[in-house]
Amino acid sequence: MSPIGKPSGSTLASWLSGLDGDRLERVLAARPDAVRPPEPRSFGELADRLQRPGSVAPALAGLALPQLRVAEALAALGPLSRAALADLLDATGAERARGLDAALASLADRALVWPDREGLLRMATPLRQAWERPLGLDAPLARLLGNTTSDELRRMLAALGVRSPGTTRKQRLTALLAHHGDPERVAAAVAAAPEAARELLLRRAREQREQGERRVDPASGAGARWALERGLLVQVPHGYGPPRMPAEVALALRGAEWRAAFEPTPPAVRTVAVTEAEVDREAAASAMAFAAHAASVLAVCSASPPTLLKSGGVGARELARVGKAALCDVVVVRLVLETAFAAGFLAWKDGQVVPTDDYDAWAEREPAERLAPLLRAWRTLPLTPSEARGEDGKALPALAGAPPCGGCASARDGLLTAVGHLPAGQGAARSEELGSSVGWFRPLAHQLPQDTTPFATVIREAELLGVIARGALSRIGAAEGETLAAACRLLLPTATGTARFGADLTAVVTGTPTAHLAALLDSVADREASGTATVWRFGPGTVRRALDAGRAADAIAADLAAVAVGALPQPLTYLIEDTARRHGRVRVASAACVIHGDDLALIAELAAHRAFAGLGLRPLAPTVLVGRTPPAKALAALRAAGYAPVAEGADGTVRVERVRPRRATVPGARSRDGGARAARASATVDVGAVAARLRSSPPGAPDPGPAARTDTEEIVAAHARSLSVADIRQLAHAVDEQGSVTIDYTAASGSRTVRTLSELSLDPPFLEAWCHLRDAERVFTLSRIQGVLPG
Repeated sequence: MSPIGKPSGSTLASWLSGLDGDRLERVLAARPDAVRPPEPRSFGELADRLQRPGSVAPALAGLALPQLRVAEALAALGPLSRAALADLLDATGAERARGLDAALASLADRALVWPDREGLLRMATPLRQAWERPLGLDAPLARLLGNTTSDELRRMLAALGVRSPGTTRKQRLTALLAHHGDPERVAAAVAAAPEAARELLLRRAREQREQGERRVDPASGAGARWALERGLLVQVPHGYGPPRMPAEVALALRGAEWRAAFEPTPPAVRTVAVTEAEVDREAAASAMAFAAHAASVLAVCSASPPTLLKSGGVGARELARVGKAALCDVVVVRLVLETAFAAGFLAWKDGQVVPTDDYDAWAEREPAERLAPLLRAWRTLPLTPSEARGEDGKALPALAGAPPCGGCASARDGLLTAVGHLPAGQGAARSEELGSSVGWFRPLAHQLPQDTTPFATVIREAELLGVIARGALSRIGAAEGETLAAACRLLLPTATGTARFGADLTAVVTGTPTAHLAALLDSVADREASGTATVWRFGPGTVRRALDAGRAADAIAADLAAVAVGALPQPLTYLIEDTARRHGRVRVASAACVIHGDDLALIAELAAHRAFAGLGLRPLAPTVLVGRTPPAKALAALRAAGYAPVAEGADGTVRVERVRPRRATVPGARSRDGGARAARASATVDVGAVAARLRSSPPGAPDPGPAARTDTEEIVAAHARSLSVADIRQLAHAVDEQGSVTIDYTAASGSRTVRTLSELSLDPPFLEAWCHLRDAERVFTLSRIQGVLPG
């Protein structure tokens, strides 16, 4: 009996109806999407749901390599009997046969493959369509000849020397299929073919086997005509389409010894013995360090939120700044930002990444309760958080809102599955060797271009989170759902509320500090190290920072003593007292205007005058008043009250106030002053240099008139919205003609610069060019170009 159930019909609904209750429950558990409300009312409706394209895709992502190999073989040549499938996959030995049975049973549990009443293995239609050319084969002959007429089939049989069994199209097609389905007869026909036809057919079969690509050869030449006349190549659409080789012909030319690839067992991974205590100890250290780093990174985001790039996401500069402030690597910063954003602790607001209201409650929790939601988010993320480089090698921002990547989630799932299948008490000798196993358990998983070894980035993330330790699966890696929080509580200690203060002006907190302790020490000291233990260092500047925030020296000392293990060291108390004694001895005040004079009585009168209450005057010295209003308004108020003040310049001299008479220029006329200015300007301009530049400019510079735009101008205009029509045409002309231009450019920092560029190449929304200022190739954002001049 087939390992995947008792055959009871040719359709999926018939097979489902013949399953017992336990087997049907397994199918439904493996495909929960098919039983979502409203519940299916019949096996026919259930079968329709199970075969929807959107329903099959998630099930396909969870297949291991043997299951995928079996499904590909059935997609290429199915429906097949189990014996024919075993022969095709070379699964006739005991071990390989068990692997085939296990793969078939797994596919059946997902309702992807089932047997019909004739014992043939059938598969869901959307699953068959997942491969364009399964096993590197084109479509079967019957499908390629779907629109062929009966007379054309008769001519093919006659060319092959096969007698037609009848006059109907069905009879002739059956005879042709029987001929091409016999590898010996196909091989004999090809062996007797002219040399050109034989070489063409053998080359096509070899290319399909090695590359699995569709090669379009011209349907011309004596060799191609000979093969087309006998159905060894078929043109689709008939008569003028590209020649295609039927799957039966390609298999026959591959030879009787050819077998499809089938790997029933995962790649071997070198292992070493590890105890549960060793795994727990290393996993706890990694998880505790990550929880501490997460608290630091989010605290930095709360104090100074990262700024988003104009194109979206947090760029490399901001990531480095946050990492430096939080004392952790950029990889950890990316991992924290992505998981915290997915968990709802961060959000976009006004061009920045800021913590949400949920962050405040999260920061007050114990380390285990902080870690659990970040782990849940990591497992379900539709991307790889620490992916830093794209396929083109360019840096990728974090939190860029990239499209979902199902293969990224499959990579994490495959890693956990691969490590979970290691023998008990054993761990991988080298974690990078797990990558090949990940590819076996989840062959559709996405591999990052930046990985030097398979799935190195995902493995590194799992180690940072404590999911993998000593090459084995930790408690938190094996836990799922509600058990994850309990596993985190078993591994991670509670937050530490005390610190050890040293005579070297440091404070050390082992484990993860509580939110109160971290906030207190951050206010009076600088973090020097972070991880399984956090170190703060005190100094005059850090204590002065707390005093500037309004804290009193006695309050600072009392708060530190309340969290200290033992008494505060004497150097720290001396530092606080000495800094407080010198604090505030010099004051800096802001003033919109200053009023001073030699007459003490007059200055006192001005300070007490009710008419000047709106000026906000207050005495700094017996002869000096400062106010909140600008000097012009203060002068007007004093003069209105009958006083006679004078204005004073920044250098202390009396400023003479003159009212310049207003004059207008007659249109079309040139004033003497204008002529003088023009003369002075012409004296400073090198006319020869200007003339040389005009002569060297492109003779065919674009006319800024209302002519039709070229494709290049359309691209430039779509991205460089601040440019005028003339500038757009000037830049597009330089790109098309490989000329040079000078641009007025605003950098990401906000500074403006003028660059001369050549060898321009458009890569929207960017412009790649050779920068003469830097003497190197540079990439410029089109939207930041403010103006264009000839080069």
